Amino acid sequence: MTTSRGPMATRSPLPARLVVNALLGLMTLYTLVPLWWLFVSATKGEGYLYRGSPLWFSHFDLGGNLSRVFSFQDGAFSSWLANSALYSLLGAAVSTLLSVMAGFALAKYRFRGREAIFNVILASVLIPAPMFALPLFLMLAKLQLTDTYWAVLLPSFVSPFGVYLSRIYASASVPDELLEAARMDGAGEQRAFFRIALPVMTPALVTVFLFQFVSVWNNYLLPALMLNEASKLPVTVGLVQWRSEFANGVPPMLPITGAFVSLVPLLIAFVSLQRFWRSGLTAGAVK
Repeated sequence: MTTSRGPMATRSPLPARLVVNALLGLMTLYTLVPLWWLFVSATKGEGYLYRGSPLWFSHFDLGGNLSRVFSFQDGAFSSWLANSALYSLLGAAVSTLLSVMAGFALAKYRFRGREAIFNVILASVLIPAPMFALPLFLMLAKLQLTDTYWAVLLPSFVSPFGVYLSRIYASASVPDELLEAARMDGAGEQRAFFRIALPVMTPALVTVFLFQFVSVWNNYLLPALMLNEASKLPVTVGLVQWRSEFANGVPPMLPITGAFVSLVPLLIAFVSLQRFWRSGLTAGAVK
């Protein structure tokens, strides 16, 4: 005698789903509560940061805080934002192009040592970024590039994770038959890549750009190690300097409001490009 199994048979048991949902809820709170505190704190008037509820508004003065942030020390914060934008946009753009080209080559060309190269790249993804800081500093010091824009830009041009993701996406999304058809029509390798493969790899391209943009924007250790001149500092290093100068007359609200402002470009980038990076990550997960 056969029995039919309804949809409920494939669903997870209720206690297991409750545990999973509870863990997801805790992780969400762990992520969002600090951001909410930062937003609420950035709106409080001078002298009211530690008064009242830390997670709710009181003595709203966001406009005044923003005005003080952008005018303090002759507009140093605006210079820091511009430097962060330069490092992040240029670094992410060059890194994306190099990563997509390298990932495409590793996915679609057969050559000796291909897997060994990919394994080295994959291993470098697992190495914490701070471990590269001192070797990079020593190499750039030999080249007399420390305390220059290049000291931050050159390391940001390389993204092992971007190469890894690009290879996975190219393997899954760019058919070999499409490239062969382009070659039969007389297209060279460069034209086949830029005219055929690159448009297909747009989700991966945007995903690599976004992740590298966020990584460079949030980077603190490397710029702090490489740069001395205040006019070249990114916003991360500048805000930490403000935080360490409370005794020298820097109001506590300035680094808090500055940190809130520095999050806005990241939020805009994630929201505006979400349909691309979601599909890019999904392709990598499926592969």
